Amino acid sequence: MSDLVVREATRADLPAVLALVAADAIREIAEDVGHAGEPAPGYVAAYEEISSDPNALLLVGVLDGEVVATCQVNFLRHLMYHGGLVGQVESVRTATGLRGRGLGTALMRWVLAECRRRGAVRLQLTSNAARVDAHRFYERLGFVASHVGMKRYLGEDA
Repeated sequence: MSDLVVREATRADLPAVLALVAADAIREIAEDVGHAGEPAPGYVAAYEEISSDPNALLLVGVLDGEVVATCQVNFLRHLMYHGGLVGQVESVRTATGLRGRGLGTALMRWVLAECRRRGAVRLQLTSNAARVDAHRFYERLGFVASHVGMKRYLGEDA
């Protein structure tokens, strides 16, 4: 097990979070995440909205004072499971050079514990079909590929 410390991200963590996400991105469009350590304005506004939402968590995993992992969790109330709460985890990332050391597992176990603490009945995620290693990782944590996820990009050219 790792010595990873999981906590909510601060505004100061935002450049590191964006770097982790950008380093391992599979997206419909290229994104400019910012320059010289300062995030693009849209990311700052998104961070502020996420951090003020009681049903959203932007998390970082810190090892030896450095942000080395991240994910976002949103809690959604469903009209299933007797109105149960569902956790949705996205943008799970671990620094490329540190994979295989249990950091992602520690982060996801923290997320699972938080979902249970909040009374969630399920934790769900989507993962790009090309991320075969990530799928094996999630399966080792007990996730089951039970549904087919579909997305539609709604940007300017859609």
